[in-house]
Amino acid sequence: MTTPASEIDLEFVPLGRTGLQTSELQFGTWRFGRRTEAGTLEISEERAHELLDAYADAGGRYIDTADVYGGGDSERWIGDWLADRDRERYTVASKIYWQIRDGDPNSGGTNRKTLRHRVEAILERLGTDYLDVLYIHRWDDQTPTRELMKTLNGLVDSGKVHYLGASTIRPNAWKVARANAVADAHGWEPFTILQPRYNLVDREIEGDYLEFARERNLAVCPWSPLGQGFLTGKYSRDEAVPEESTAAESSRFKDGYLTEANFDVHDELEAVAAEVSATPAQVALAWLRHRDGVTAPIIGARTVEQLEENLAAATIDLTDEQVDRLTSAKPGPYDGL
Repeated sequence: MTTPASEIDLEFVPLGRTGLQTSELQFGTWRFGRRTEAGTLEISEERAHELLDAYADAGGRYIDTADVYGGGDSERWIGDWLADRDRERYTVASKIYWQIRDGDPNSGGTNRKTLRHRVEAILERLGTDYLDVLYIHRWDDQTPTRELMKTLNGLVDSGKVHYLGASTIRPNAWKVARANAVADAHGWEPFTILQPRYNLVDREIEGDYLEFARERNLAVCPWSPLGQGFLTGKYSRDEAVPEESTAAESSRFKDGYLTEANFDVHDELEAVAAEVSATPAQVALAWLRHRDGVTAPIIGARTVEQLEENLAAATIDLTDEQVDRLTSAKPGPYDGL
């Protein structure tokens, strides 16, 4: 079930219309330095470096972070790791939006002040001169679209950022379309990469969002490809949420994922996994790799063993019939319309 990272050889795929190539599975670092509500550190710096080593050993070259992950520790630890490697071989993405100082509303959002200041802080923590991709982490309705796109374009012109992305703007593709129209009208850099939530049970981007991305050749790099762990096979209808799961802290997880409709998907997922001698997590990731319009899912893990399991999804081939069974196990938002 688990293949050593050194025996996995991730392929490169086009990152939309950027001209870059990205690893077919990107590596997300949101657990680096994160503490649970109980105060437990999920991933230490030592473990973070072990995970980055394993990802690189498998040929992975795309590292995704954000300036709020671990209070900045995620970026610092990535920067320390990159210091001993050839920076040019890696594509590094970070994100900006969330308020970072209590009582200071101007320390959040995507206004000009916030973007310029926080990009400088990101670069310092990463120990690099540039970001390959800068995402807006959420859409800021308080900042005019023209100001947003002009400021982002300035960061690209300065060489501090290469490409622009929009994270978690679901299913409002029209906001990205409007922003790109403003950018195009002024000759500014547009958004070329999208980062929505998408997995077998979270299907809200199907329809207009994915159609828009395909039509404009925008990269789609989904986060939460395993539905916060629901699609890993460790949950069942008849058993309580495992105590070691951070989902045990979240009533939103229980209400949003532990439903009969989702367990119907879970049943089909386990059936297909048995057919291809893989784990449910690997099949869930393989399903995403077969979806038209999806560029590269973002995977994460707490341990090297979990990461190697997820990376091995790149070796799983599903038949069209298996993909159809998984897709139809839960209706998408536009089915039957």
